[in-house]
Amino acid sequence: MAFRAKAVEMGYPSLATAALVGFELLQRKAHIFIRFMAEHYRPADRPDHIFVINYKTGTRSWEPLFDAKGEPLYPLLMSELDAMKIKRPTGGLMLRRDKNGRPWASKGEMLTQVERKAREIIDAAKLPKELTFTSFGRHGGATVSKDFGLTVLQLQEKGQWSSPNAMPHYLHGNDDAKQDAQLKRIERRTKQTGTSK
Repeated sequence: MAFRAKAVEMGYPSLATAALVGFELLQRKAHIFIRFMAEHYRPADRPDHIFVINYKTGTRSWEPLFDAKGEPLYPLLMSELDAMKIKRPTGGLMLRRDKNGRPWASKGEMLTQVERKAREIIDAAKLPKELTFTSFGRHGGATVSKDFGLTVLQLQEKGQWSSPNAMPHYLHGNDDAKQDAQLKRIERRTKQTGTSK
C-alpha cells in the first residue's frame, strides 16, 4: 500500500495499478506492461472477465471478475482498470506511461523505465532497499496467497506455473507462515495424544 500511495503521489498511478495487477492476478512484469491489452479487460463478449496470459509457460485463461452472487472479486483493481479503459477507446496497451502515454517497454521489450521509476518510488516511500517492483506484484501476491492458505494446486493454477517445482522462487517465507504451520502441527498432535509435546 505504501508503494501504491507514493506512486500516485509522485504522478505514476499506472505503476500503482500495475503493482495491483501483479499482486492480485500473480502476473509477471512483461505481461502487465507488454501483453496486457485494453481488450483483455471486460470485452463486450466477456464483460465479467479478464484475460490473463502467461507467455513464459504458454498458459492463458479468462478469469472471473465477479463471484456467483455478482459481487466483485477485485473491487479496487476493477475500479482502477475501469477508469483506465475509458482512456483506451481504440484498444491497445492497457498500461502506459503517465506523463506521455507511450509504452513502458522500450526497444527489445526492456522494462528499464519501470524499474527506474519503481526504485524512485521505493526510495521516496522509505521502503527497504532490497524491494523491487516485482516484490509488490507477482512475488508479493504469491506469498500472501500461500500465507492465506491456498493449496499448491490453487497457487499453481492462479499463478499459471507449469510445475510446482518453479513456485519456491516466488513464494517467500516468513515467520507468520512458519509459526502457523507449527501451531497446526501442535494442535493436531494435542488432539491425537492429549499432549502438545
